[in-house]
Amino acid sequence: MRNPPRSVPIALAAALMLASGPALAQAEAYPTRPIRIIVGFAAGGAPDALARIVADRLTQRWGQPVTVENRVGAQGATAMVAVAKSEPDGATLALMPVGNAAVSPALFPNLPYDPVKDFAPVTQLATVENVLVVGTGVPARSVADLVALGRAPGAGLTYATPGAGSLAHLAAELFARSAGITLTHVPYRGVAPALTDVLRGEVTMMVAQLSTAKPLIESGQLRALAVASPRRSAVLPDVPTLAEATGVAGLEAVSWYALMAPARTPPAIVARLNEAVSAAMKAPEVAAAMAAQGALPVGNSPAELSAVIAADTARWGKVVRDAGIQAN
Repeated sequence: MRNPPRSVPIALAAALMLASGPALAQAEAYPTRPIRIIVGFAAGGAPDALARIVADRLTQRWGQPVTVENRVGAQGATAMVAVAKSEPDGATLALMPVGNAAVSPALFPNLPYDPVKDFAPVTQLATVENVLVVGTGVPARSVADLVALGRAPGAGLTYATPGAGSLAHLAAELFARSAGITLTHVPYRGVAPALTDVLRGEVTMMVAQLSTAKPLIESGQLRALAVASPRRSAVLPDVPTLAEATGVAGLEAVSWYALMAPARTPPAIVARLNEAVSAAMKAPEVAAAMAAQGALPVGNSPAELSAVIAADTARWGKVVRDAGIQAN
């Protein structure tokens, strides 16, 4: 059989270059119009604050308005669907929390979006530390004390969460199963009423975001027993990690937020977004602003974010199945 003429691969390469030309030009010019980051939670909370930090930084970098739009509903699913159905041109992005990315698929069999198929990962923006707290009336000054209480006959220990299926719910169940104790779940509609009842002594404990619990810990209204992070928190350096306190390696529950684009967004635009946002995450003023929200900036690659989503989907899916957790 004769070899094909060398002109064939050359012609093919030329055709591919011509076809990719418009996409490359579009990416080089990006952004040419305002960008919006859609957040599935109300203004004023941690997700909203993180999105606004990123939006302000990108506006400064590009001279193009980057705004935050809050679309509350269906535990964040309303916002995720809106972005998934948007034009894949980089003009509409999602702030996606770990719950929407890695927990909801296990909780909702008819989830109206697919975190993997409907989105193009851009970068993981930040992680947020969680802390195990009890009210000051609880006779436990350490995790060991709490576990001992939980193993006593008729202990009746309870834990509050902002809702069934929340990361706080899954984290408490993971702790209980690892410690071999039984805890009764008391779900609330939101963080504030849940923490209020922990303060009042109506509920024994809660796993809460550090940014929310920190003022109450500092004022002596709550007692921090452990942080649910891979390492100790710079904010609470004297408080051990759950893994340290229990001797169970990998016992952690870290909240995180990612920036996602609609699926089929041109890779060159995703790369341009990743470069800009990752650079923003390295700025000292961004790190300081995020620290005020109890967050640690990340700014990893799309591939690294995909790996985080896959690992947490498997991890939290197992907790949901093993504990028989159902959403509200």
